[in-house]
Amino acid sequence: MVQYNFKKITVVPNGKDFVDIILSRTQRQTPTVVHKGYAISRLRQFYMRKVKYTQQNFHEKLSTIIEEFPRLDDIHPFYGDLLHVLYNKDHYKLALGQINTARNLISKIAKDYVKLLKIGPSLAYLEQIRQHMARLPSIDPNTRTILICGYPNVGKSSFMNKITRADVDVQPYAFTTKSLFVGHTDYKYLRYQVIDTPGILDRPFEDRNIIEMCSITALAHLRAAVLFFLDISGSCGYSIAQQAALFHSIKSLFMNKPLIIVCNKTDLQSFDGISEEDRNLVTEMKAEALKTVIGQGGEPENVEGVLLTMSTLTEDGVITVKNAACERLLNQRVELKMKSKKINECLNRFHVALPKPRDQKERPPCIPQAVLEAKAKQAAAEKKRKTEKDLEEENGGAGVYSASLKKNYLLANDEWKEDVLPEILDGHNVYDFIDPDILLRLEELEREEGLRQAEEEGDDFEIDGEELSPEEQEALAEIRKKKSLLIQQHRMKKSTAESRPVVPRKFDTDRKFTTERMGRQLSSLGLDPSLAINRAHSKSRGRKRERSIERGEADGGDAMDLDGNQARKKLRLRSTSWSRSRSRPPISEVVPGEGLKDSAQKVQAIKLAKKSVMKRNKNARRGEADRVIPTLKPKHLFSGKRSIGKTQRR
Repeated sequence: MVQYNFKKITVVPNGKDFVDIILSRTQRQTPTVVHKGYAISRLRQFYMRKVKYTQQNFHEKLSTIIEEFPRLDDIHPFYGDLLHVLYNKDHYKLALGQINTARNLISKIAKDYVKLLKIGPSLAYLEQIRQHMARLPSIDPNTRTILICGYPNVGKSSFMNKITRADVDVQPYAFTTKSLFVGHTDYKYLRYQVIDTPGILDRPFEDRNIIEMCSITALAHLRAAVLFFLDISGSCGYSIAQQAALFHSIKSLFMNKPLIIVCNKTDLQSFDGISEEDRNLVTEMKAEALKTVIGQGGEPENVEGVLLTMSTLTEDGVITVKNAACERLLNQRVELKMKSKKINECLNRFHVALPKPRDQKERPPCIPQAVLEAKAKQAAAEKKRKTEKDLEEENGGAGVYSASLKKNYLLANDEWKEDVLPEILDGHNVYDFIDPDILLRLEELEREEGLRQAEEEGDDFEIDGEELSPEEQEALAEIRKKKSLLIQQHRMKKSTAESRPVVPRKFDTDRKFTTERMGRQLSSLGLDPSLAINRAHSKSRGRKRERSIERGEADGGDAMDLDGNQARKKLRLRSTSWSRSRSRPPISEVVPGEGLKDSAQKVQAIKLAKKSVMKRNKNARRGEADRVIPTLKPKHLFSGKRSIGKTQRR
């Protein structure tokens, strides 16, 4: 199936741009410098090469233009007449002929190509044609097509918008549609092409404009089902008599095509409400439409499907019109295929035998009894098994039917399935007597329980004081005393204020936990709150480094009995040994938290780090940790003009 895609045509430059493109390519692909020492033969070869290369480029470009534009004699007649209507076939052929003539002249006389390249208007005209052809809809002349035609403003575009996804502009004035619009719809899983044509006026063929000739061209060349729209309300500005006259003037274009007359806008005027004269005109149009239907002996297959009524505003009858047009077109295409030679070629490949009766005796088919029994068994086996869903629907549905969980029990008697099983019988639990081996299992459990109790008694060994000597009893008493003291100290340590969490200030919104409140509570108990308040203040401000004597007196005045000289000596010893106590570990020693497993891995990591910065350090590059002193006024930007001389400073 041939597809016409005019969007692939290459852009056609105008005459000036054409010359610039060729000369630019020649300048880039050929030598450009001629020295005065060259021999005359070399100079002649230099210019001959340029001329030949230029001629080849012209020939390739012009050949591309001539080959990409379609030939009117080789394409489908629909597109041939459409291009003639839109662009004037004679002018189109003349422009391509001038391009072909220029190509031949350039090939013959390559030296004078500039003089012969005076084809600027033709190139500009072909470029305009190319741009317009790229905007034409992609119409397949051989596919299933529905063609909509009629007077302007009778509802053609509205009908197309209803049955397809096309978005054709709809306005209350004539000639809103100025070109062909294509949409697609589906019927019986087949894709149909719907074409909306511009309105046609009833006037001589020579007086019709380009817009009307687009519709005439489509009607003349496309094998499609034609929908002739008729506005019976007269709101389009044309009477039924004028629309009937148009129908009779173009009825020759409807031959051998399924034709349906559609009476539109029944929401404004019903078909039964029109005048008798208009009804007669519509009847005559229906009679003409019946003649165009393809059938045996020229008779239509469906008389009622020739004249239909609808309203695109209320969508009444829209789907009916669409289905009727698709069905008529489908039947016509099938009938044409049956009449073609291809079906005869297929029928010649096989033979269908139709036996004829030789007498009046009836001879029913003879099927063996074994086959009938086998079929009966197969039918019984394939009988549908009732599921719980089927039973539920048969017995009242959900909420009424309750599925039985006991019907699949495997019992000796099926009548026992629905029996009620008691839980308590004669004061005993029934489930205790269901298992026949329950007594043996109970004995095993009692035996296992006795063994476990014996093991626990053996593990629970307690020292008895009566079996020990007096010295051992004293040692045991000391151990127990020491143990109780440790337990008491641990409990006291847990109960101190140091182990309690500090209430954050953001949660103490009511100012309940303050030093004033603590001081009042301690004073009420008879204690001095000054030390506790000072300690709370030191905790809140953060601990600082204190090396004064007052600290020693405040912290350990009661605990240590040292004079001033001894305190100063001790503090001096502490200060001298401070740096030594805080010395850094060796570089190869692994510090917890570094993420390295051993010293070898740490040494390797340090080597890699030094190696990574070695190149930057060698080039004296500035690193991210180096101090940066920016130059606010670079000299090369703020110094004056340089005088004539050296530029070594840069």
